[in-house]
Amino acid sequence: MPRTKVLLADDHTMFVEAMGALLERKFELLGTVHDGRALIEAVQELKPEVVVADVSMPVLNGVDAVRQIRKARPETKVVMLTMHADIELAVEAFRAGAVAYVLKSSPGEELIAAIEEAVKGNAYLTPLIAKDVISVLIEAKSGDASKAGERRLTARQREVLQLIAEGKTMKEIATLLNVSPRTAESHKYEMMEALGVKTTAELIQHAIRLKLVSIDES
Repeated sequence: MPRTKVLLADDHTMFVEAMGALLERKFELLGTVHDGRALIEAVQELKPEVVVADVSMPVLNGVDAVRQIRKARPETKVVMLTMHADIELAVEAFRAGAVAYVLKSSPGEELIAAIEEAVKGNAYLTPLIAKDVISVLIEAKSGDASKAGERRLTARQREVLQLIAEGKTMKEIATLLNVSPRTAESHKYEMMEALGVKTTAELIQHAIRLKLVSIDES
């Protein structure tokens, strides 16, 4: 019986090596990537059945990468593997299209179980936060724009926000996103208006709150 094809995405080399060794015991590991944009490219090239992705990755975070994967290759299942035991972040990951959410502090067997459930077409949520996440999902209205800071932004604006927070110049952002510098600037100022902020520093603080970047990355 062929083994499930898995792609691993995480920007911490030692962790990737350890997770790769774990995954290879049960699955066919197609490869590893270290940022969200490389993940999108690898999914299109390698066509994995399951992606195991960190939430906090440079260039493009895991949640926004899930959104793009769901559009480009909906048959690929995405398992989020993260250090963040954050209820709202887990909810956002599922809304983006992830099918599982596992903590890095969980046993390795839990990640294996999550992948196996994903292949079967089932969702998996770590028991460590399951009760609270399910409550939020049940109570939240699908069109609810409360806690709207994140939902005020388009997918492209979120990409620009993350890259600004990572210290990229407008020219570098334009090159990465294949747009003109003027368009990149336009996204920045539209975000500032939507979020009611006046400085780049305030934008970066917003990116940190949304966990598009972590404090040590910024």
